Amino acid sequence: MEKNILIQPISTTLENATKSHSKIAVLVDENTKLHCYPKIKSCLQSHQVIEINSGEENKNITTCNQIWQALTDGAFDRKSLLINLGGGVIGDMGGFCAATYKRGIDFIQIPTTLLSQVDASIGGKLGIDFGRFKNHIGVFQEPIKVLIDATFLQSLPYRELRSGFAEVIKHCLIADKIAWEQLITRNLESQDWQHIIKHSTAIKSQIVAADPKEKGLRKILNFGHTVGHAVESFFLNRLEGRLLHGEAIAIGMICEAWLAVQKGFISPMALAEIESYIGKIYDHVSIREEDLKAISENAFQDKKNESGIILCSLLQEIGKANFDVAISAKEIKDSLKYYNSSMEREKQK
Repeated sequence: MEKNILIQPISTTLENATKSHSKIAVLVDENTKLHCYPKIKSCLQSHQVIEINSGEENKNITTCNQIWQALTDGAFDRKSLLINLGGGVIGDMGGFCAATYKRGIDFIQIPTTLLSQVDASIGGKLGIDFGRFKNHIGVFQEPIKVLIDATFLQSLPYRELRSGFAEVIKHCLIADKIAWEQLITRNLESQDWQHIIKHSTAIKSQIVAADPKEKGLRKILNFGHTVGHAVESFFLNRLEGRLLHGEAIAIGMICEAWLAVQKGFISPMALAEIESYIGKIYDHVSIREEDLKAISENAFQDKKNESGIILCSLLQEIGKANFDVAISAKEIKDSLKYYNSSMEREKQK
């Protein structure tokens, strides 16, 4: 695991990590200000709190302008520090704002959701949504520290915990068959979160260290995300029925596991195992037939694509993945049809 990632109570580490900076700001939303900020407030010297509205719908340039304006009004210089206290939205957007403010200031990630602890805060990917496209604008920049404390999960709503668990499932499926076999013996409520966090961060850190800028191996971390992001983007601007990231990725993993069967990579039995476990944890989302085309075409904006070809990361077997597998919009549409039919298959069991 990378030296800048620490999984422990964060008080002493945070105090030491902030001593050399001219000014400190803490980025929060209304939820982390209430539940998480009190746990770190006393560890910090004089600092400013910047509050933004929570939610993926606010992960955009408008909110970035608010953050940059607050830093500017506070006369933050290039020796300043931004502490991002929150989930994936706070970490992605706060890191992006820090990496671009005055061409870059230091930032620390303190992830407070399972999703951000096991995935979003690791690897230096930063960015915001653009229109209806996820993480369309962004940079690669590592924080000076990632401070992970599992006690933050105690205040996390069940739906958010379940959303983050999708990335845990993904890490096992792409890199650790034994861990997958252990994972599926437990439901969501009985998982050992301290162990889960250590395992997932170790897998992601190892992959990122081998391929920091996602030129090859790191692409396997996108398993479930080509279809998942296409689904998430479609539902992003809806007032009702909006999906959390992990909920969309759960759909994407079923669809892309089905695609792996069609490509001859994994067996139908492996697909059934994956679909069964995901189906026990996540609610089935009804996707209308008339929306399948629009969702599948969202994949043409996927960041892994080259020369107009949709490139996907698929399982080669449980515990191992490959990348740069060309798929078509029609195949994505067919995979979504397969997902839609899964509820009917469950009824027949």
